[in-house]
This record gives sequence, structure tokens and C-alpha cells, in this order.
Amino acid sequence: MPTVRVLSYNVRSMRDDHAALGRVISSAEPDVVCVQEAPRFLRWRSLCAELARRSGLVVVAGGRPAAAQLILSGLGIDIVSSAEVRFSKDRGRHQRGVAIAVLRRHGATFAVAGTHLDLVEPARLRHLGELDRALAAHVPVGVPALVAGDVNAVPGSRTWQALTRHRADAFAAVGDGPGYTSTAADPRQRIDGIFVDPRITVRAARVVTHPDGARASDHLPVLAELEIPVD
Repeated sequence: MPTVRVLSYNVRSMRDDHAALGRVISSAEPDVVCVQEAPRFLRWRSLCAELARRSGLVVVAGGRPAAAQLILSGLGIDIVSSAEVRFSKDRGRHQRGVAIAVLRRHGATFAVAGTHLDLVEPARLRHLGELDRALAAHVPVGVPALVAGDVNAVPGSRTWQALTRHRADAFAAVGDGPGYTSTAADPRQRIDGIFVDPRITVRAARVVTHPDGARASDHLPVLAELEIPVD
């Protein structure tokens, strides 16, 4: 079965060192990257393209239409379809959403959904229901899907329990150590994750540490090596 390396990374709207950010991503040699807090205001398209170029990847989907969720991939990944969905918005809260892509690699079709959940639990739980409906609408029946992102909640929370009700926490399955991703300068909590369909086998998972990590963003990225079943 084909193996795919998926990275999830909150890049803080590229407000930090762009070159360092590219080095951190490329060092992980990912096939697919789910980016949270991608640029979404002035020059967002060119900044997203810059991020892809510095990382040695191409833009698949997302950006401003997906409320700052962005999907990048390597040239070895075929793009079947993509979608950008915005979640319902509460007054005074940030707009949230999801970028979805159906992809193929060596005869295996799979879907990725990148998201960044709200700071408050009621909105997070509501948005998870909207995420599931978006996946049902944009991913063909039978295609295994994974969700990657900054969930603004820790393992054991209601949010984490909802995410893992029908999915496996990739880091919890095979990762070592606490898996802390925030902050990059002083990691003390695990709020970023990759959650996979039971049909996807997790071969490896780790938090990516790099000398430029604290210069690139306020989060550390999570990397999972996944085995995808052939159609």
C-alpha cells in the first residue's frame, strides 16, 4: 500500500521568518501539508504561493475562501478534487472553515481536511458537526479521509473525544513523548493533531523539531506517515 507523509502546521499568518518557515516544512519531506492560519488578507494569494515555493510544494486548495486553511502537496500527488467551506460564525469570533482535497497516490485515493477550530468549546463542537457534513458532501463514499489541524483543545477534552470517536489520533497511536506543539519556543501543550480513518494505517508520527522552529511560527508541526489502502 502507498505511504503518504502528511504534515499539519499552524504558520501564524506568515508573520514570522518566511525562509525559516520554508526550511522547517521542507525538512520534514511531506507529501501533503495542511496549513492553518495561512495568509488571508492583503496579497494572500501571492503569500500562499510563496509558502508553497519555499517548501518545494504546490498549492492544492484553500486560502481566504477556506478561512485561512491551506493544503499544499508535492508533485507526486494527483489532485482529484478540492473544496473550501466556511463554518457558521458567532458574533465577535474569528471566521473558521475547512479546506478539503481528494487526492491520489500510486493507485490509492484518500481525502484530507485541514481545519482550525475555535477558542471556545461550544463553537468547536458545532464546527465539528459542520466539518463532518462538509466531508460527506465533498468526499466520495468509500474514500478514507483524515482531519488535520490546530484544534485549540487538548487530549481528553470533549473536542478531542469528538475527533477520535471515529478516527485514530495518529500521534497517540505510534508517537513518542508528550507530543507538545505549542508554543514553539516553549512547548507545553498538545493542541495540534492528525486524525485518521480506521482504514488508514499509521506507520509513524512525530512533532517536527528544527533549529528554525521558533523563528518560523509559534507552533511546531506534526508529521504522520500513513499507509493508504489501494482502491
